[in-house]
Amino acid sequence: MKKIIYVLAILGIATTSCSPNEDIYNELDAQAGPIVGDAVYTLTDDDYDDLNLNYGNFNSTEDAKEMIPSLLSDIFPVWGLGSSALVSFNVYNPVSTYESEIREISAAECNAITGQTYGNFSSSGHIYSFLAAEYPNPSEGDFISLRYDYYSGSVSTLTNGFAYEDGNWIKFTGFTEDQYSAMGESYPNFSSSDEADIKIPIALLDIYQFSPLSAGDIVLSMYELYMGGGVTKSFTAAFIFDGVAFHPYENEIEVTVQFGHDGENWIPDNTIKYDLTSADVSFISNSFMSLYPGPADNVGYFGSFDRRPNSSNYWSDSMLLEAFNVLLDDMDSAAEEGQKYVLKYVVYTGATGNETMSLIKTDGMWVVN
Repeated sequence: MKKIIYVLAILGIATTSCSPNEDIYNELDAQAGPIVGDAVYTLTDDDYDDLNLNYGNFNSTEDAKEMIPSLLSDIFPVWGLGSSALVSFNVYNPVSTYESEIREISAAECNAITGQTYGNFSSSGHIYSFLAAEYPNPSEGDFISLRYDYYSGSVSTLTNGFAYEDGNWIKFTGFTEDQYSAMGESYPNFSSSDEADIKIPIALLDIYQFSPLSAGDIVLSMYELYMGGGVTKSFTAAFIFDGVAFHPYENEIEVTVQFGHDGENWIPDNTIKYDLTSADVSFISNSFMSLYPGPADNVGYFGSFDRRPNSSNYWSDSMLLEAFNVLLDDMDSAAEEGQKYVLKYVVYTGATGNETMSLIKTDGMWVVN
């Protein structure tokens, strides 16, 4: 990234008297306000290089919050107080994956756990009892792939994986024979990991069609891979949902953080800039019709807040604050303490124009920030 610096060179003869232009420059500086801009920006490969992040991601969101402000100063060198930048960047977020040969649980081993003679499990508790009996001292990161018969209305053969993480066995559900068949496989396994990466995302859409997922959700899947010589192994893989489709997960997530300019530096900022809509104005009008009938009726009819102090329909600062409390509580009822808003709204002062009010949620109330 190249930073362009404009330099004004003034040549003259040094004297002890004041420059006749000095007062003019000082007056212009006093009159000039900061340049305010708003940007939505995604870090590029060059940006990561400039920050000496050769892998193209941050180790944590906190690292990003510390390093990005200097980058924004280079990208937007003339922007000042009131500017904002919604910045998206990558954070390293590894997910453990595993592989193991498959252990087949015999009918006798099932019976030893269930106390019955059917040769299968019939509850999730049975399999965890088996794990406790067979692996009494697991280590963090141990992974076991188990194939067993399971009764649920009828008997089917399942192959599932179990990883020991944070003191518990975590289940990784494998694909069934029918699911492999639906993916075009003649046998209940894949012939290569590349094939798995292509077919599993399509299968996951069907598996999760009735389970709501959000963009950025990561799911883990276990599949079997034919290794040759009659041997298959189980592998786990992570996939990320983008809101429409699944993709192989590359151990990084995209995070978006807003930064604001405080007059000197860029800082992480949760301020939401919001322009009131006609629906918002109607909501305020209806909400305050009994309390402030004249102003409420007027703003509902004209769509602008009357800010003329001598008008009978005048909206004072305190009345606006009251109205915006009601609006924000309705619009963002789950807002956390410290959430900030800058609301822009249409006003009438003899002519229509815009005003803004900065608010922050403090002790459950919206106060002027």
